[in-house]
Amino acid sequence: MPQKKYSRKTARKIHQNRRKTYFFRRSVILAVLMVALIGTGLYLKQSVSYYYALYFNQFTHKKLSNSENETLRIQKILSGNLDKAYGFDISHYQNTEDISWDSLSIGNKTIPLEFVIMRATMGNRNADKHFSEFWQQAKKHELIRGAYHFYRADEDPVIQANNFLENVKLESGDLPPILDIEKVPKRKTNQKLIEDLKIWCRIIEETYGKKPVIYTYYHYYKDFLKGEFDDYPLWLANYNDVPAPSPEDSWKFWQFTENGIVHGINTKVDLDVYNGSAWSLHRLTLD
Repeated sequence: MPQKKYSRKTARKIHQNRRKTYFFRRSVILAVLMVALIGTGLYLKQSVSYYYALYFNQFTHKKLSNSENETLRIQKILSGNLDKAYGFDISHYQNTEDISWDSLSIGNKTIPLEFVIMRATMGNRNADKHFSEFWQQAKKHELIRGAYHFYRADEDPVIQANNFLENVKLESGDLPPILDIEKVPKRKTNQKLIEDLKIWCRIIEETYGKKPVIYTYYHYYKDFLKGEFDDYPLWLANYNDVPAPSPEDSWKFWQFTENGIVHGINTKVDLDVYNGSAWSLHRLTLD
């Protein structure tokens, strides 16, 4: 078959069209590669920054240790709940300089911490001096945040609720408000305490549209609160050698030790396990 001949003008036009097609395809391929690279970077960002901080940052870690029994008890809880999400809770008892936020993990560096709960307010008028800084740092480092009010049993529930609302501005992605009740009243009956706690909870629930989480010790819940707050999310403290904080109550969080050793914190802290996966924990947060 004889070769088809083109005029110089036609040949130049064909060459220009091929050149445009070539550059267009190359641009599309580069754009796809760029999107894939950015997507991979975002996906790996947390892991890369975590491991970089873990092995290359200049934070000097103190050597902390527990008794053999406490070490074994904590390790037993960790190994028995590997499918769950872990976190820690802090207050002004931890100094700001003692925390390296970009390298947090439990003891052996293999279990990252997904959430942090911090004390915001106490009683009628007090606020935790480190709350504002801790709150900002938690968001900056993409931890799920929670804020709790330490309830003083003999003080006014309305004033205490307003104290919390004035100092805490929860956002989408934060945990519901948390009420910490540990003490029995000296000037009120126990029944009056229950009534006051319900007033605090009602005010907070009307503001945020979600029931607050109730934090207390296992025996305090069993002795004073059981049957009164059964439809509230429960965060129980129990430091005994047990497989769960309560043998019969449904719980969301378990504070299982006050002697937690964390890579990234130069003091012992309270450690908590959420009764579910990280994905499930996100579902608990505010919309």
